[in-house]
Amino acid sequence: MTAARELKTSPAKCVAPMSAILGEGPVWDPRDKRLYWLDIKGEMLFRFNPQTKQCEKFPVEGMVSALGLARSGGFVCATRDGFAQLHFEGRAPVIRKTANPEADMPGNRFNDGKVDPAGGFWAGTMDDNEAIISGSWWRLCPDGDVVRIDGDYKVTNGPAFDPERNRVYLTDSAAQCVYVAQSGGATFNGRQVFLQFGKSEGYPDGMEVDREGFLWIAFWDAGVIRRFSPGGDKVMEISIPALRPTSLAIVEDRIFVTSASIGLNEDALRKYPDSGGLFEIVASAPLGRQETRYFNGSQSGALR
Repeated sequence: MTAARELKTSPAKCVAPMSAILGEGPVWDPRDKRLYWLDIKGEMLFRFNPQTKQCEKFPVEGMVSALGLARSGGFVCATRDGFAQLHFEGRAPVIRKTANPEADMPGNRFNDGKVDPAGGFWAGTMDDNEAIISGSWWRLCPDGDVVRIDGDYKVTNGPAFDPERNRVYLTDSAAQCVYVAQSGGATFNGRQVFLQFGKSEGYPDGMEVDREGFLWIAFWDAGVIRRFSPGGDKVMEISIPALRPTSLAIVEDRIFVTSASIGLNEDALRKYPDSGGLFEIVASAPLGRQETRYFNGSQSGALR
């Protein structure tokens, strides 16, 4: 077992009460020192300044669900209809569609995604009604090819990469299961169950690996985020004042957590009035990984 150093954190505080329907996909951009995150169902992009605590919002069409930094500028992203490029023209985000590997599956949409250590972009698909098991994981390669990584998921979330251990973690939230496989980005081998949860524990959602190789997971319907060792031991749990935390981003000694308000009744919204907001936790030591991962495809070449 990998030992966890003693870590203390502040209580989670809502720093951007945006009332997102389905907040997701937080990504830190060191180029402008802003945190970007999304409202998938509300078709909105948010940009948060941790220094001023100001949060801007921009309408984006097409149910953008995941962002990754693009080395050529702007972002690579996943949308309802496949992979795309997103960049700003003035204050307006502009989306250019690039590839839809599931054009023959109109009931599916893309969900969570992330840039891998080799400069590709992984994104998972799911049935938008969450009724059938039709989801897959796809990789947009730096050369523009799209490769199917894995299949038979109901609600895809993650991925989270641990380059030191050559690992990738993938979640099927509906099955309350987190898988682990060997992967440096372009490869995928030996998928097995890493963590299996029961109904009372909530549903594992978005994830991130910290600089010590520990896995942080947001738990939908449990109002917590939890930290697990590389061996699968739970070492920390932090309450979030939202029933449905969805994902997180670790930036130096800060943990930013997105959340959702979708499906909550009046009683739940009274109990968790900041549902759909962005929350901040301050840790006693830096946790964020030191490297920044960029999608390595060029805007004019690899994305086509």
